[in-house]
Amino acid sequence: MDKQDIQDWLDQYGQAWVEGDPQQIVGLFTNDATYQETPFVEAMVGHAAIKKYWQEGASDAQEDVEFTSKVWAVDGDTAVAGWEAKFTRKASGARVELNGAFRLKLRKYSERLLCESLEEWWHRREI
Repeated sequence: MDKQDIQDWLDQYGQAWVEGDPQQIVGLFTNDATYQETPFVEAMVGHAAIKKYWQEGASDAQEDVEFTSKVWAVDGDTAVAGWEAKFTRKASGARVELNGAFRLKLRKYSERLLCESLEEWWHRREI
């Protein structure tokens, strides 16, 4: 696994966010993957929890999403990447900017790269 493999995974993640497709998001994770949105919350575990999070928090609540990312480092099956996102809140019309980082543990399954663990840190600004 190299930086380009990880960037390809991040591009798919970003595309799913832009399209507001929770099913596409969960397709990037192993069945028992963990997804920790911030360091002080318990990690979600498995496709059902991740899909619910993305359905309620993104698909149902956001529009006009933009996403960019860059891989910072890869060490074995672990990668660290920076990302930025912008979206409009459907309920209020507020524009939101996020700047964050991922620590990802990924593994190839049948030539497909899937995430086993995602830990994220981010900051938000609403305008």
